[in-house]
Amino acid sequence: MTGKNKENYNKEYIEYVRSFDPPTKHFRNCWRAFIVGGFICCIGQFFRYMLSFLGLTGDVLAGSVSILLIFLGCLLTGFGVYDRIGRNAGAGSIVPITGFANSVASPAMEFKTEGYIYGLAAKMFIVAGPIIVYGVLAGTAVGIIYWLLSL
Repeated sequence: MTGKNKENYNKEYIEYVRSFDPPTKHFRNCWRAFIVGGFICCIGQFFRYMLSFLGLTGDVLAGSVSILLIFLGCLLTGFGVYDRIGRNAGAGSIVPITGFANSVASPAMEFKTEGYIYGLAAKMFIVAGPIIVYGVLAGTAVGIIYWLLSL
């Protein structure tokens, strides 16, 4: 195949692939992600206000809000609601702490038929494992930079 024929073939193939793939609506996707992610954060803030009204403060308050959001993410994943939210909201449902809970609970539910050790325990961190690794690495890097700047 000559250079010109190869170039035409590549263009035709790209057009063929695009005929099956509808164009992405970037503005709509960003808007949905912003609204849903903001709504999840508003729910977390509501939990924070209610728990501070009950007398919790400091680390206990922060931990309690985190636990409630993780529980809510796992509960909605168990009922199949969080997956529907994720299909419509995209990154807006993935970024908050509820998205992390979903990324741990979903594989655990999917592979529970393989048993507790090889299914649930081994597959639970398939999605969340890289998040944990890169989160720890990023936190370490930021900590080192902060330490170096404070010298």
